[in-house]
Amino acid sequence: MTTPLRELVWPEADLPLAVEAACRAAGWSGSGAFLVPPALLPDPDSYIEAACARMGLDAEFVPLDAARFRLGLPGAAPALIHLPGIGYLVAVGGKGKRILLLDPASRRRAAAVADLLDAASREAGAEALQAIDRLLGQCGIAERRRGNARRRLLAERLGGKTIARLWRIRMPPSAGFSRQLRDAGLYRRAAAYAASHFTAFLLMIAAWALVGRGALDGRPDPGWMTAWALLLATMLPLRLLNVWSRGALAIGFGGLLKQRLLAGALKLEFEEVRCDGAGRHLGRVIESEMVESLAVSGGLAAALALVELAGAAFVLALGAAPLFHLPMLALAVALCLLQAVRFARRRAAWTERRMAITNDLVERMAGQRTRLAQQTPERRHDGEDEALAGYLDAAREMDLAAVRLSAILPRGWLVGGILGLAPAFHAASGPSSQATLAIAIGGILLAFRAFRRLVSGLAQLASAWIGWRQVAPLFAAAARPERTGAGIAEPNPTHVLEAAELSFRYPRRGTEALKGASLRVEPGDRILLEGASGGGKSTLGALLAGLREPDSGTLLASGLDRATLGDRAWRRRVAAAPQYHENHLISAPLLFNLLMARRWPPTQADIDEAEEICLELGLGPLLDRMPARLQQMVGETGWQLSQGERSRVFIARALLQQSGLVILDESFGALDPETLGVALECVLKRSRSLIAIAHP
Repeated sequence: MTTPLRELVWPEADLPLAVEAACRAAGWSGSGAFLVPPALLPDPDSYIEAACARMGLDAEFVPLDAARFRLGLPGAAPALIHLPGIGYLVAVGGKGKRILLLDPASRRRAAAVADLLDAASREAGAEALQAIDRLLGQCGIAERRRGNARRRLLAERLGGKTIARLWRIRMPPSAGFSRQLRDAGLYRRAAAYAASHFTAFLLMIAAWALVGRGALDGRPDPGWMTAWALLLATMLPLRLLNVWSRGALAIGFGGLLKQRLLAGALKLEFEEVRCDGAGRHLGRVIESEMVESLAVSGGLAAALALVELAGAAFVLALGAAPLFHLPMLALAVALCLLQAVRFARRRAAWTERRMAITNDLVERMAGQRTRLAQQTPERRHDGEDEALAGYLDAAREMDLAAVRLSAILPRGWLVGGILGLAPAFHAASGPSSQATLAIAIGGILLAFRAFRRLVSGLAQLASAWIGWRQVAPLFAAAARPERTGAGIAEPNPTHVLEAAELSFRYPRRGTEALKGASLRVEPGDRILLEGASGGGKSTLGALLAGLREPDSGTLLASGLDRATLGDRAWRRRVAAAPQYHENHLISAPLLFNLLMARRWPPTQADIDEAEEICLELGLGPLLDRMPARLQQMVGETGWQLSQGERSRVFIARALLQQSGLVILDESFGALDPETLGVALECVLKRSRSLIAIAHP
């Protein structure tokens, strides 16, 4: 390790200070560092995540091999980098082949990515370097020529091995959306879009003023025509900047919105998901696309159209009939806004009809087998004609409102504006009158263009507003607070989990589902929880796993409550496999479904462990049938698994979390006796403590 690099490294004992420095580089402006004495530090990964969460930031972990190190490091800032055996680096910027680091004295120092890569590779491949040096010596290569050869051979030896670990420090999706927009630079891009559009608009007015002057003089002047051509040429880069800014703004806004909605969807409560159903959730996804695509374009178009209308009003004031055109322009704008409101109401009614049909279709598809078995053929299409007729009526009303808004109003202004010039045409007698007529005609055309942009923008805004009403609950759910915990090492507990006097009542239900429940789980316990249906077994399991919040009582894991541990740390200590109807396979590779609770992408050790557990659960024949084995796509659109196979995948997912306590809720109910014995043997072998919920 070279001397400059040594000056940039934060030692292991200064990890809290390094995390604070990285968070400040990411925009945190708290009044004090989140410091923990070294003796109380948990494992570094847990501490970094907990510390960043307490500062209102996300720490996204990324394992770095040599290729990712070289290509991804400069653009990862602000970030915390761990070089095993060396220490931590705080990245605050970077570009190209250099990265800007913050040393322990809070000074910004530049370093070459290649130097950092060499240091990390030498530390990770210390044993391989000795073999490489022996090989180079045997080949008789001179010492002065060995450096490049040693570097290349070491890169081949390391291959895809992780040589460093990186945490990207970012604002979480739950943070204030306006701040996210600002940090992403979208306000600057919006300003660039508006400025380029407004400047191009002024240049267009100036250009046509020059053309009009030459036409009115009766002899086009070469100098004025040259100026006109230069103005048009100047508009070209402005148009390019305008289009680029609009595209960058739409992409950036859409990405932030998708992150926010996904974060909100993951924070929904059980009852919120159940009450809406799959069809309504699908409708929300469709509407989110509408909000993403139309909100930015519609808002900008409407705002810029109002600016253009103000410019057109100024031109009309200089024209031949300002006393007629200006009141007419104000009346046309008012009618346009009124018609936009009517269109929004018609589209809202149409959207409700469409979402109802979508929800009904999805529910019918999901229950198709039940309908075939239970419903008589003559009643399988009941209500469909009425729903389609209502949808058609709503669509007809919406289309009529759209025609009035987008076609009649702009063209009505054009016709009315030209008719308003009839007296001026009749009275025109000199060059000055002709000039005012030309200016008035130009103002009418400018206003017509602005009206077309305005009605388009208002229609898009109305559609985005209607879509927003559907996705607003998801957007708001993302801001729900998440307990971050203290980020300290847990004491040596005498028990894994302890519950005392737990009570819980479901929303809108009078009786308590659970009352005064107490339980203590010691290390190595194997607990079978039996009871009648509806007795509260699954409710207790959900409370212990942290999936629900008790109304009263005390719940401790490893001797600490959930507020001290934090939500993420609690889920790492208690893993659960809920009942079959509350557990799902994502449309993704089987490996992803197994390792959802682990870091992604997985290491080879993670993949080997996942396959080993699958084999122990008796899923070997399933893997043999799958062409891609663990990489086979599963889920609704992938490889179809039987109920018993799905249950064992859910068990494997819970075991792979490596938690101190595993809760299995009726996970063995779909297994035959022989498979049950195989799966139970694996569960007893792999779980440190176990609670199995079953019917007697």
